[in-house]
Amino acid sequence: MGDVTATCELILPCRDEAAALPALLALVPAELDVIVVDNASSDGTGEVARRGGARVVREEQPGYGAAVHAGVMAARAEWVAVMDGDGSLDPREVLPLLRCVQLGEATMAVGRRRPSAPGVWPWHARAGNAAVLRWLRRRTGLSLHDIAPVRVCRREMLLDIGVLDRRFGYPVELLVRAHRAGWRLREMDVAYRPRAAGTRSKVSGSVVGSLQAARDFARVLP
Repeated sequence: MGDVTATCELILPCRDEAAALPALLALVPAELDVIVVDNASSDGTGEVARRGGARVVREEQPGYGAAVHAGVMAARAEWVAVMDGDGSLDPREVLPLLRCVQLGEATMAVGRRRPSAPGVWPWHARAGNAAVLRWLRRRTGLSLHDIAPVRVCRREMLLDIGVLDRRFGYPVELLVRAHRAGWRLREMDVAYRPRAAGTRSKVSGSVVGSLQAARDFARVLP
């Protein structure tokens, strides 16, 4: 990892994910360089990421979208991948998505979570996800099974499409804009595992978190 040598950089937006990063960074394939966006963490996330060989960007504005945007702005590779830094997703599964877009089979390849064990995906988070997807299908015709927890596309295209949301609504707004722009989207299964011990989801970790995310989603829905 370190300086950019790969054609794709993996962006990990992180807020207080220090406990997850050592094991997660150890799984990153050599084909990917890593940018950890430290979203105003208070647990030493940035220092842990540096020790693990990642390039670290500090983003003080709180919000998932703010962290993702900061990572995309900092990236220098032709392709970028985005996934959560909580240990629930395996960075090795980025490679099939990357091959898909590099071969021209899709403009953006996205992951579809497949829980690895019962209880990994709490009912309130799953219900909110399903409600958003039903709305998207009804209003736009976009037919997906998940709200793109992993995404791979060209960096310049991601910047040019102009996503404005800086909170949890970022991936939903991206999907809406990509669909309207005529992007070809390809959905591929990715394993969804228990997040790392010592971390807590800002969305699915509580009903309140899920409701806050739902509010952000509603704000960007067409």
